[in-house]
Amino acid sequence: MPTPSKTLVDLEKKFWQSMIDQDTDAALALLSEPALMVSSHGAMKFDHAGYRKMAEQGSMVVTSFELSDTQVVFPTEDTAILTYGVKQGVASRGQADSATQEMFDSSTWIRTDQGWRCVMHTETPVEKKDARKH
Repeated sequence: MPTPSKTLVDLEKKFWQSMIDQDTDAALALLSEPALMVSSHGAMKFDHAGYRKMAEQGSMVVTSFELSDTQVVFPTEDTAILTYGVKQGVASRGQADSATQEMFDSSTWIRTDQGWRCVMHTETPVEKKDARKH
């Protein structure tokens, strides 16, 4: 039987895979409504219709992901917070060329009657260290 931490990491990976597969319904099944997000685009609150619009009409798509240094904390038995590094491939919608971005992410999940749902996600770009500044 998987540990609670592994279950949450697997759900996080399932959400990332839904973005690569452009499977909006799979993503929505994992999202609380409403949900919150903080990124370089600002802070936002969105419902399922708002996520569908972002996922299906946004200018960028996720093409790959690799999670690292995953940590999971359970402040309560029905709340989980994940933090991790991610190396993600992104591309303009309809374009083959993708760029790699490195981010530090966090997600807050809550246990509901329908199972675990992500209620909050943040992403922060990794600052590239300049080797000449040592």
